[in-house]
Amino acid sequence: MTLSRTARLIACVLLISGSGAVYAQKIKELASIGGVRSNQLIGYGLVVGLDGSGDQTTQTPFTVQSVVNMLTQLGVNMPPGTNLQLKNVAAVTVTASLPAFSRPGQNIDVTVSSIGNAKSLRGGTLLMSPLKGADGQIYAVAQGNLVVAGAGASAAGSSTTVNQLAVGRIPNGATVEREVPGGVGQGDFITLSLNDADFSTASKVAQAVNTGMGATTARALDARTIQVKAPQDPDARVSFMAKLENLTVTPSDVTAKVIINARTGSVVMNKAVTLEPCAISHGNLTVTISAKNEVSQPNALSGGKTKPVQNATVDIKAEKGGVTAVPKSASLNEVVRALNQIGATPQDLLAILQAMKSAGALQAELEVI
Repeated sequence: MTLSRTARLIACVLLISGSGAVYAQKIKELASIGGVRSNQLIGYGLVVGLDGSGDQTTQTPFTVQSVVNMLTQLGVNMPPGTNLQLKNVAAVTVTASLPAFSRPGQNIDVTVSSIGNAKSLRGGTLLMSPLKGADGQIYAVAQGNLVVAGAGASAAGSSTTVNQLAVGRIPNGATVEREVPGGVGQGDFITLSLNDADFSTASKVAQAVNTGMGATTARALDARTIQVKAPQDPDARVSFMAKLENLTVTPSDVTAKVIINARTGSVVMNKAVTLEPCAISHGNLTVTISAKNEVSQPNALSGGKTKPVQNATVDIKAEKGGVTAVPKSASLNEVVRALNQIGATPQDLLAILQAMKSAGALQAELEVI
């Protein structure tokens, strides 16, 4: 049987996401260590040097106010009543992620996003902008030239844009000024937090740690948390952590799940999905409305006026959907083959899968995002 382009695409995505068995994984791939986390930073700044694509100051007064405040701090006093007409400046937000164990002097990447009506940040330079954490403290300072992965051009009322021009990045654009307190160097215990809560996996991780690091070293507190006893000496603790995170564990079988994106029509399922025998009938109803514009021309000397006339044609086409028998499927390949036989588009599969779940034929958790 020859599969359609849509069916081949669905089959390819499903096979990639769900083929193979459950393999052993390192603990650092299954869990994170309590206290080892990144922190989000945010700041406000100005991008200058734009080629006339900055904020329209009449609609973004905060841009002019920011420029005046900056010039005042630099010792430039503006005459009262000065009306600045700026086209090469844009107000932006600056965001970054501060990795764990970052130290003063290290560099991190930053993302710069326009908050005004600037057309493009391409070619701009971010002026010194402090980045603050959730506690209001400054943890980094950003500055540098933007890299914008896009292009655009406009002339005579026409414009063309490739990718997003209002967002750019500065690699290594921020310097860390303050380190985040914390870490894994205090206390008698460290905590492992599983990425996915599962009692079976938590029990297996605790058993693997006790086997590799000594009995009674670890115990599972719940479906996500494993408490591990660690040495007090910092050097010994680092060596202990290095050995711990490389222990291998075979996680429990994944939960059968189907993910449906209602906006894009994407359908992805894992290898644990199975089907019970069922029958499916699927048909399409198509309504087509076409308009034909004509001109009514009166006869000569009739005194009438030429008027436009619009004629609409409505066509309703209902395709009969036959009943398709779907056999019991125990493997992902069989599930894909059964769904392809229906001949439905990805958008149609959204309704079909939901109906199969309601009928008890789809043995999987259905999640719509």
